[in-house]
Amino acid sequence: MGKQSMRGMADTLTSARMRKGKRRLPPEATLVVTIIVLAVVLSFLTANFLTTNNFYNLVRQTSINGIVAIGMTFVIISGGIDLSVGAVVGCSGILAALLMKDHSQGVLVACLAGVLVSAAVGVVNGVLIYHGRVPPFIATLGTMTMLRGSIMLASGARNIAGLPRSFSDFAQQDFLGLPNLFAVWVIIIAVAWFITRMTVFGRKVYAVGSNVEATRLSGVDLKWVYYGTYLVCSLFCGIAGILYASRLRSGIPTGGQGYEMDAIAASVIGGASLSGAEGSIAGTVLGAIIMAMLRNGGNLLGIDPFVLEIVIGALIVVTVLIDQNRKAKG
Repeated sequence: MGKQSMRGMADTLTSARMRKGKRRLPPEATLVVTIIVLAVVLSFLTANFLTTNNFYNLVRQTSINGIVAIGMTFVIISGGIDLSVGAVVGCSGILAALLMKDHSQGVLVACLAGVLVSAAVGVVNGVLIYHGRVPPFIATLGTMTMLRGSIMLASGARNIAGLPRSFSDFAQQDFLGLPNLFAVWVIIIAVAWFITRMTVFGRKVYAVGSNVEATRLSGVDLKWVYYGTYLVCSLFCGIAGILYASRLRSGIPTGGQGYEMDAIAASVIGGASLSGAEGSIAGTVLGAIIMAMLRNGGNLLGIDPFVLEIVIGALIVVTVLIDQNRKAKG
């Protein structure tokens, strides 16, 4: 009975999204047009935008932020928020670096430890939110603060350099002519798309974001949805942290700072609603690309980075206002 109700709720949500899609273009189409316009404008305004070196830098930067944004999308679809994603990125990278440098652990063992600890942080967030009934904003804010303090204590607030060459070179190397970081991002995209679109868990995440009480009454064990959602988010952030450390060839105690805002921005620009139940992996990927292009273009044009932050902040607010206005009319 529970499974049938769950499937019925998911079908209802899907049908509603399809009816809305008939009345307007899908958000992904608008994002693709935005990317094309940005690319054309930036190619005219600066001679360096279409160069190979800039393309590679753009792809590498987008890949790490994009992985974090995908993790954040899971949480936002469920109706939550995770402010600890940046700290998890820093924690994963610094832990792996410390294990390799100070404890003579192999690259594989160190990386697995960083990712597993990150996943454990996600479970802790899920426990605090479900069992402790702590609002997601407060729970993940507390986790973020504790992680930042732990990183500084463990590293002595110093960069951990001198890592094995096989680790440091990974982010600089290519696969089939494209950066390794991009290849990892593509894998994450495929896995995330499969989870959200092809699994029962993915349908439950959307259902929880739509109506928690109705989902519970349909027989869904909310505990595992919360555990799984925050675990997936932190797991992806842990992978991003390993890639971040590899790209910079060292563990950085301040690594990942500000990533939570970029992840939220990419998800929201990509069509995710902070009210829950809306969002897609494809939209988030396109949103992350737009964010990276704005930052990259701003740097090439010599725009003050603080001005860029103002622009990106305004973009987030405008996007949310549009979403709220659409919901009010709908």
